[in-house]
Amino acid sequence: MAGRAGRDSKEEFSYADYQKWPADKRFEIIDGVAYAMNAPLRIHQKLSGEFFRLFANYLKGKPCEIYAAPFDVRFETGSKKDNDIQTVVQPDLSVICDHSKLDERGCLGAPDMIIEVLSPATMSYDNIKKRALYEKMGVKEFWLVHPTDCLVMAYHLKNGIYDKPEIFDRETGAKSALFADLKIDLNEIFGPVPEADVVKEPVARYCSADKKTKTTSKSSQNTKKKLKKT
Repeated sequence: MAGRAGRDSKEEFSYADYQKWPADKRFEIIDGVAYAMNAPLRIHQKLSGEFFRLFANYLKGKPCEIYAAPFDVRFETGSKKDNDIQTVVQPDLSVICDHSKLDERGCLGAPDMIIEVLSPATMSYDNIKKRALYEKMGVKEFWLVHPTDCLVMAYHLKNGIYDKPEIFDRETGAKSALFADLKIDLNEIFGPVPEADVVKEPVARYCSADKKTKTTSKSSQNTKKKLKKT
């Protein structure tokens, strides 16, 4: 979710208050504190859309469903009344397998899996506050997507807490603990590696097999000279 995490008032809010706010302004509430949401960056929407597409295709015909923001996820801690619910968020992507949690207003209870795409303005908000919330509320799997580094950090709930995250990159691809046969090619998600980022190593060139000596490319020779000097 792209947005700015900031306390808008010392007053505590509930889901009942949330429903009265202007439809053209987006907020999240965590433990009664309201946070204003900014419009997401283009790269955020692109990556969120790519993950949604791949998950939606995979889940087609399966019992679990995926929803993209804006989609309200309400967390209740004892009472399901709107006035008593003090936490409602809009994860970028929510995967729900228990259909009893779904209603016309979104999801009441913890999704099985949540994916958040980081933005500069929400780095600490998503990585600290929302991660702690999802852990507390029992979200089984939580992915944090890093657009700049082209990484995915996957947290898995074990004995009520998130263990050390698995880190997926372009080389490894991303895989889900909940859906063992799903593997995501992160090159497909993030796009091709920019030419400027490609490391080109010197290529060794050898003489024919009947000779005992070998030669290397000029670039390789230059590299070796530099190493000797250092």
